[in-house]
Amino acid sequence: MSQTSPEKVRWTTADLEVLATDEWKRYEIVDGELFVTRAPHIDHQDSSGGIYFELRAWSNVSKLGKAIFLPGIIFSDADNVIPDVVWISNDRLAQLKDEAGHLTGAPELVVEVLSPGATNERRDREAKLKLYSSQGVEEYWIVNRELQQVGVYRRENAVLKRVATFLAQDEITSPLLPSFQCLVQTFFA
Repeated sequence: MSQTSPEKVRWTTADLEVLATDEWKRYEIVDGELFVTRAPHIDHQDSSGGIYFELRAWSNVSKLGKAIFLPGIIFSDADNVIPDVVWISNDRLAQLKDEAGHLTGAPELVVEVLSPGATNERRDREAKLKLYSSQGVEEYWIVNRELQQVGVYRRENAVLKRVATFLAQDEITSPLLPSFQCLVQTFFA
């Protein structure tokens, strides 16, 4: 007698339409795998807000693009995510924003603030890193609010690779954001 392994369920954007609406849950799909998370801890939201504030202030001065808080990004039917913060150039935003106000492709910069728990960390450090890498994100920040540090991944040879870890007392900069500089601890104030 042969045993067959159960077929892995692959979730799609259409499946999200039939799930009960719950404002306290966030549904994301990465490579057909459904991730359901509760509303983040208030300190998580505060850190995300601090990052958004700094990127938005820089964007308002530079006029090069836009910082967006909790955008929906629909890469495909099986890849539908809601990062904490993104920065996208004006040109790319004009090309990628659909009528529903979602992005349909990669912004230049994606920021994820880690939530506690092995599943949450795996989602951001592995599943989303692979997704953002394959979709063309140029830079990815993984923010650890507990340690007050930012791991920076940049595109090298078509893959996102870790290039630096900025600590609270460090000044973070990016080649994507000319003249942007900010003390990392400002994100957590």
